[in-house]
Amino acid sequence: MTTTAAGRSELRPRALNQYVLKVHSRCDLACDHCYVYEHADQSWRVRPREIAPETVDAAATRIAEHAHRHGLARVHLVLHGGEPLLLGPVRLAAVLTRLRAVIEPVAELDLRMQSNGVLLTPRLCELLVAHGVQVGISLDGDATANDRHRRFAGGASSHAAVRRALALLRRPEYRHSYAGILCTIDVRNDPIRVYEALLAEAPPRIDLLLPHATWNAPPPRPGGAATPYADWLLRIYRRWVRDGRPVGIRLFDSLLASGAGGRSGAESVGLDPSDLAVVETDGAWELADSMKTAYDGAAGIGLDVFRHPADAVVSHPEFIGSQRGLARLCPTCRRCPVVAQCGGGLRAHRYSDTGGFDNPSVYCADLKELIISINRETPPPGAARARPPATPADHDPDLPLDGVPAEGLLDDIGAGHGSAASLRRLADAQLGYVRGLVVELAGRVAGTPTAAAWELLARLDEEAADALSATFAHPYLRRWARLCLAPPAGETADPAQLAGLAASAAVRAGIEAELEVPLRAGLVHLPGLGAVELDEPGERHALLALAGGGLTARAGRSAVSVPSTAVMAPPAGGQGLPAGHASTAGWRPVRRVELDGSPILVEDLDPYRDCYEWPATPRLAPAALASWQRSLAAAWQRIRRDAPGQVPGLRAGLRAVTPLRADPTGRLRSATSRDAFGVVGTVEARPDALAVLLVHEFQHVKLGAVLDLTLLFDPAYPDRLRVPWRDTPRPLEGALQGTYAHLAVADVWRARPGPEAGEHYRRYRDWTAGAIDALVATGALTGHGTRFVRRMGETLHSWPAARRGDER
Repeated sequence: MTTTAAGRSELRPRALNQYVLKVHSRCDLACDHCYVYEHADQSWRVRPREIAPETVDAAATRIAEHAHRHGLARVHLVLHGGEPLLLGPVRLAAVLTRLRAVIEPVAELDLRMQSNGVLLTPRLCELLVAHGVQVGISLDGDATANDRHRRFAGGASSHAAVRRALALLRRPEYRHSYAGILCTIDVRNDPIRVYEALLAEAPPRIDLLLPHATWNAPPPRPGGAATPYADWLLRIYRRWVRDGRPVGIRLFDSLLASGAGGRSGAESVGLDPSDLAVVETDGAWELADSMKTAYDGAAGIGLDVFRHPADAVVSHPEFIGSQRGLARLCPTCRRCPVVAQCGGGLRAHRYSDTGGFDNPSVYCADLKELIISINRETPPPGAARARPPATPADHDPDLPLDGVPAEGLLDDIGAGHGSAASLRRLADAQLGYVRGLVVELAGRVAGTPTAAAWELLARLDEEAADALSATFAHPYLRRWARLCLAPPAGETADPAQLAGLAASAAVRAGIEAELEVPLRAGLVHLPGLGAVELDEPGERHALLALAGGGLTARAGRSAVSVPSTAVMAPPAGGQGLPAGHASTAGWRPVRRVELDGSPILVEDLDPYRDCYEWPATPRLAPAALASWQRSLAAAWQRIRRDAPGQVPGLRAGLRAVTPLRADPTGRLRSATSRDAFGVVGTVEARPDALAVLLVHEFQHVKLGAVLDLTLLFDPAYPDRLRVPWRDTPRPLEGALQGTYAHLAVADVWRARPGPEAGEHYRRYRDWTAGAIDALVATGALTGHGTRFVRRMGETLHSWPAARRGDER
């Protein structure tokens, strides 16, 4: 150990904790900035295309013996290439099975993969989930940014294929395998558009990488700018800070952490020692892959897994020489005031033919400007708590929450209410999920007439993003998209409705377009807006012409024109037309009710709304609609009176109410669906009862959205729990959902006057308290689940066992 002039200890790691295993040495893309194929080192040409089983065995054995010798509790391993998915599901499964079989008896194995995503399929996602593999996907931003470099060999774009992969990983069933996005910077791309494009994919984290370069082959600096990379990154940094740091960005997190005296947790900056080695497809031990940028053979150390243990790597002179620390930096770096954060940058970026690695980084000016600016603009310690860097060594599968700070969101929602900010974050995550499903669906309609709808949506994503987001927020789009992608028995998929979705977004944007749209039961549906009725029973398609927010639909001999005032301004009452506006024949608007200025749809029109155990009503007649609107308005006032803490979340998250048919027995019916965020289905009831139904069901809406982001419990937990509100035992998720819903119901009864309300309060409070104890006793809650349930308990135990004056 040596002590640096900065007072920091420099340690050469005694053990390797992180490994990169090259399982395939070829790639299905031809990215022109790739360090493997396009830079100085060309060793890939003489290596096996894919790793052999005996090489996997030897590598796993070396890793296991090294972990055993050094007492390592956990080992991190990244499958890499080339493109690892070129192995295919069968060979990939064999590799994963062997790695776990050899290493896990000795140390916990954290498995990752870095991929371009082009070949990702549901089958491969299921394989990754089954083996506990988290995958990072390479994407450089929107289509323009990404396709500057990441193209197929023939020049074709990879953007849509990569977004389909990200859409798969956002599915709740695969989400735990979504590690994040890796983006290589090109300063010709607009940084904010890149940031927004990456954020739209709802990644758990983002890595922004400087393009590999050396003093021999310096990076481009358009216009001769002195610090274009710092300028580019600072624009994202400032926007990221204004946004409340909605997702971890590794470079920024690392600089903030090291600036506060902690570890950088990154190879590219800071003075942390390196504990990483690479195993190539032929079994060769190598240094970090970035070294391939310097010169041919720069990463090689002449060792392999068949003859040499991992200890030989740690003690190899080249490995020692590659370590970080002041002693290995040039005099310019050692004198620099920000060296503790910069660390000289990536070692490969310091290379020149004349000075070897004894130079500042080729990005020296950029790194210095970036760090000084971040330090100047960052509040001092204590003024704001910076997110710690998420390093592989510190990774906890309970921690990522889709870029949302776990503690704040779980505490806020778990307490029983949920602020407007938390509900907006849940809604944003749902929006990203729905967008991903639609992107995936686009691949299914390629080569069909519906492909024109996808092209229109892609155009709107560039020109009218707000209109597109407003359209994608409609609650039943998720159910439609999932049915199209995986229709269950008895359900009919309707991918052509993508045209109706595009038309709805185009109307909101007020642009001109012409689309062929499906005609189902005489109706052309525009999600969230309404439907056009055309009396042409034999027609299956209609032609929709859009202009200025209005539309004209034609099928056979029928034609209906709807002005923009009728389409875009449906008020609370009547037929949904502005006061004084004549009814437009053939137009069925979505109606709504205003609740304290918040417009809530009365959704009795969407063809995918009938997704509950109890059936939805048909289209409401004007008198029935008026009755519903009065009931909802009165129930809202009861919520404001009895459960004011629920109001901000409801305002931010409740988008629609779907009327359900009345039960002839008089039983109150209500429901929600995980595939319909922001909507509650319910029968009409007296205001007091309807208020309870709305609050109860909205708890399920919130919890379902949280469960889309993170695991709260072990999904393999086999037992069922007895709960006092059901005659039969419930699965763990059902018990958790019921407990959370009854917490809010107890809150409502806690505020209502009268002895009967007091009885209801005691019953629901006791039910909830017992269920919380039962959930904790299972031992099946994750770290996030424990935190969530604990917050429910804290809220409940802050209330009295009985209300004053109600004691018996």
